[in-house]
Amino acid sequence: MDPGFTAEQDGIRRTLRELLHKRCGPEELRAALDLPGGHDRTLWTALAEQLGLPGLALPEEYGGVGCSPTDLALAAEESGRALAPSPLLATSVLAAPLVLALGTGAQRSALLPRICDGALTAALAVPGPALATALALTGPPDGDWAGGGRAGGVQARRVRGDWRLYGEAAQVLDGHSAGVLVVPAHTGGYVRSRTLLFLVAGDATGLVRTRQTSLDATRAQARLQLRDVRAELLGGGDGGDGEEADVPAALARVGESAAAFLACEAVGAGDRALERTVEYLGQRRQFGRLIGSFQAVQHRLADVYVRLQAARSAAYYAAWTAGGPGGGADAPDGPRERAGGLALAQALQALRCAAAEGIQLHGGIGFTWEHEAHLYFKRAAGDELLFGPVHRLRAHAAGEARLFERTEVPA
Repeated sequence: MDPGFTAEQDGIRRTLRELLHKRCGPEELRAALDLPGGHDRTLWTALAEQLGLPGLALPEEYGGVGCSPTDLALAAEESGRALAPSPLLATSVLAAPLVLALGTGAQRSALLPRICDGALTAALAVPGPALATALALTGPPDGDWAGGGRAGGVQARRVRGDWRLYGEAAQVLDGHSAGVLVVPAHTGGYVRSRTLLFLVAGDATGLVRTRQTSLDATRAQARLQLRDVRAELLGGGDGGDGEEADVPAALARVGESAAAFLACEAVGAGDRALERTVEYLGQRRQFGRLIGSFQAVQHRLADVYVRLQAARSAAYYAAWTAGGPGGGADAPDGPRERAGGLALAQALQALRCAAAEGIQLHGGIGFTWEHEAHLYFKRAAGDELLFGPVHRLRAHAAGEARLFERTEVPA
């Protein structure tokens, strides 16, 4: 592993930071959250046109930049610093890799170029409480998270040669504004029970989408109701065999890249929260001295700094493994190291610590709605609700590594 950044990676990070500094300050952030889509469309267009960010990790043949998931994860650190509300996570990290991995040639050609140029956004219609399980971050991606039998969720059936979906999914990331939905649905009844992936247009007849209030307003969520909605099987037709696709394995590969992305994003958010706290403590006076001059305060800040640096190392390593051999959503199967879950657990814990200390050390102003400190804390808590919790991320990683299995030592 080369711990240094390439010139291209440095350029992407620098340009993204400058763009977000100009277009996504505190005032712009709050204004974007009040928009119907939950994000600024002009900013999303700028990210696509100036950086090619939506297609950063997609192949050049579809209009992407052709970088690895590593570069996209490293870019996430800058978006995390600004808490930038955008469809990047839902579109480029969760949905697009599944289209690339399982879609037919026609499906890829129809969707991926429009995603790359920012004209189309996508969402993975997995209910928020089941997202960590579906992505194999906190356990094996089995069970009835997509709806099985009478367990609710989304069901699929064939009607005169067409696939029809019915059911409901709540807390779907960017589900209210996405132009296309990748919907996992249960089919086969009790004989051939399995989960398949379907493509549903955002304006499909019978689809009702309602934006929901979420703990973290920078992660827009929606309730989706599908009432006999016509859908297209992902990988079906055009010589594809979508009914035989290994959906759990594809979701697990996406989960590994998503965990690295989220870990880098959390590190960026924690780093910015610490910076803001240090700036404030260098200005505020109490008892005739700057608050930052008290040794007890310095010790607390030093603890936060150490946590963040350790989390950054873990996040970078997870990003590297996700983009290396065996990593990435479209890479061939094979042995690979699953470092994403552990890195995400460490990063979320570091972000929560940085945000909590920031709120307390800001004093009274840190508890106000007008200050940005609470947004960083809500990002940590919201991500842990969607992709954690931390102790389950670590428990699953330990189970995968067989850390606590008893082994016989030869005499």
